[in-house]
Amino acid sequence: MAKEYDLVILGGGPGGYVAGIKASQLGMKVAIVEEKQLGGTCLHEGCIPSKTFLRSAELYRGAVKGEDFGVIANDIKIDLAKVQGRKQRIVDILTKGIHFLMKKGKIDVYEGHGRILGPSIFSPMLGTISVEMNNGQENEILLPKNVLIATGSKPKILPSLAIDGTFVMTSKEALEMETLPVSMIIVGGGVFGVEWASLLADFGVAVTIIEYADMILPSEDKDISKEITRLFKKKGIKVITGAKLLPEMTEVTNNTVKIKVLQKDIEKEFTADKLLISIGREANTADVGLDNTKINIEKGCIVTNEYYQTSESHIYAIGDVIGGLQLAHVASREGIIAVEHMAGKKPYLLNNDTVPKCVYSHPEIASVGLTEQEAVEKGYTVKSGKFFFRGIGKALVHGDTDGFVKIITDSDSDDLLGVHMIGPHVTEMISEATLAKILDATSWEIANTIHPHPSLTEAIGEAALAVEGIAIHG
Repeated sequence: MAKEYDLVILGGGPGGYVAGIKASQLGMKVAIVEEKQLGGTCLHEGCIPSKTFLRSAELYRGAVKGEDFGVIANDIKIDLAKVQGRKQRIVDILTKGIHFLMKKGKIDVYEGHGRILGPSIFSPMLGTISVEMNNGQENEILLPKNVLIATGSKPKILPSLAIDGTFVMTSKEALEMETLPVSMIIVGGGVFGVEWASLLADFGVAVTIIEYADMILPSEDKDISKEITRLFKKKGIKVITGAKLLPEMTEVTNNTVKIKVLQKDIEKEFTADKLLISIGREANTADVGLDNTKINIEKGCIVTNEYYQTSESHIYAIGDVIGGLQLAHVASREGIIAVEHMAGKKPYLLNNDTVPKCVYSHPEIASVGLTEQEAVEKGYTVKSGKFFFRGIGKALVHGDTDGFVKIITDSDSDDLLGVHMIGPHVTEMISEATLAKILDATSWEIANTIHPHPSLTEAIGEAALAVEGIAIHG
């Protein structure tokens, strides 16, 4: 028998399940269809597992440097099996938490693959959902008033390069490694590539990054990219930019991967134990029934309006499947906006300039708003201030003084345009800058916000003063 719902969500990742909770709070009867596990890629193959690896790398790095702090430890080593075990325990705890939230919200969860059907005997309205159940039972038919597509994305792969999961892998397979390689080539110097390079180097792996653009982290401010490149080279990571992988020339022989790249028309060869492909992600739009709709697709992603409504007014889409900023916290916010719009409310719309972006490498990187280059391209006359962590007492206490905070403002209005940070714990500091951006703060207001001493956040206040050339400690 077909079951009726106010909302059926395809995908139970951080966009889908958060949207489901919000819809339940607004009195809707909700179902989520998830083929794999609630929590999606972020929880099981991305954000959370990789951050547990990074935390282990941080502790190992600290233990190795312990003598500098008067803490002497002998025979320091990595037990990857225990790292993997801790990772899985954290994932399991969070997964159980999401299941609890589903029960609390009285949200029905269907474990299977959902597809949108056209008008049928069950309903004349486009959007009936057929669920092919994982347990092999008869398909479930769901009749929603609204549909939310939150099917996420998957790693991009190169057609001529086979992913064998052992020597050539994506981040999914890398998170399942049983032993650390001696050396690793990472193709792609974006967020994932940089995070993996950082943690592997901290674990003692010889790392080479191959990036097609002329700098790693090409979407970040150029000053940030230059600094992370300098610091990566300092810790022994080879950074090769402006290089195009020739995938058809990749060879795996004698437990070694050999690749060739083209850099400035010169062919170069690199070898390592393993090859990690990290060249971005592509939307999961296949086999969800979009061909039964009039939904528009551009560059492989679903097209929506500012409320995440597709050309089919009762079908919405959020998260990686619509492109844009492919971040878990963005998908969650998009889901809330979409659900509030369904409910007839007037949601506060998402502005990409107020979205914080984080890279959890060592050093950490965080930013909000425009880069200096983007601000100039938009026609602003900019002023900027920069303050280095080496002038901050708490950074010295931590033994971690690399990096800086950079604040960019409009020289005419003093309005905040962007804040960019690289250094210790900046992913925890960026929320102050994000709030300042939302409140349309000026550098004067940030400078006159009292920051506790000693704290790393003093660098934000000093950078704000530096905009006017009056930093106290710089």
